[in-house]
Amino acid sequence: MLDFTNRPLVIGHRGARGLYPENTLDGFCHAIRLGVEGIEFDVALSADCTFVVTHDLRLNTDIVRGLDGRWLEPPTPRVLDLSFDQLRAYDVGRLRPGSAYALRFPQQQHIDGARIPRLQEVFSLDETMLLLVEMKTSPQEPDLTVPPAEMAELIIDGIKAAGAASRSMILSFDWRGLKHLRRHYPDVATGWLTEEMDGAERRLWWGDELAARFSGTTARVITEEGGHCWLPEFREVRERDVEAAQRLGLRVIPWKVDRTEDISRAIEWGVDGLITDRPDSALDVRAAQTGSVA
Repeated sequence: MLDFTNRPLVIGHRGARGLYPENTLDGFCHAIRLGVEGIEFDVALSADCTFVVTHDLRLNTDIVRGLDGRWLEPPTPRVLDLSFDQLRAYDVGRLRPGSAYALRFPQQQHIDGARIPRLQEVFSLDETMLLLVEMKTSPQEPDLTVPPAEMAELIIDGIKAAGAASRSMILSFDWRGLKHLRRHYPDVATGWLTEEMDGAERRLWWGDELAARFSGTTARVITEEGGHCWLPEFREVRERDVEAAQRLGLRVIPWKVDRTEDISRAIEWGVDGLITDRPDSALDVRAAQTGSVA
């Protein structure tokens, strides 16, 4: 079972992308050394049916360089069209100079030569680490991925093969895959990602049936579906939302909790964990407010 004893858990977003290249083994290892209790990362499927750790369903021009050291230019290929060996040929160890991405994370250290890893490589890094595995499927761009139910089945196979089911939570904004997991694998921990949406967007990402249940309380919809954990974007929630969700039996782990004042506020609200690009700051703030150390 997932361990929430040392709450709020500090979970590194894509490793610790405010400090190190995102979704890389180097970044994950640095985050683990900082003392995080968990790491969050994204997975997509390659052409040869290998789960690879990447946020983007097309290669990102702000992150990816070719063997010649040049930055990719659009249009870039789909991850789904490239084999794992082809994906490994790209360097993802630094941010494109002058890009909005680089300006957003000026303290990110370069690790030239970093590569896109396999999911199985991440599972083997630390056998005690909580793993938040985000399935990357998109109802807006269905041609970029396999269907969500197929993705969910393959993820389950991979987690079980690694013996990591007891410390893994499967996340998604695309609730179709999560609904499949709840129906067929009710013992698997699921994390229901949300951000601010209008009614049309909820119908697209949640499905018509779950969107129809929404009456202003996202946590209740997740609870009725049998979900374990709500992962809202931090700016969309208030303390009363956290309290209401926890009364329903949900764990609450907001994401995009990066500023010191936001970290402090989330801890005061009693969240079960927080996902942050700056786990170094989060660990320091948590130690100062609660005396809790990793």
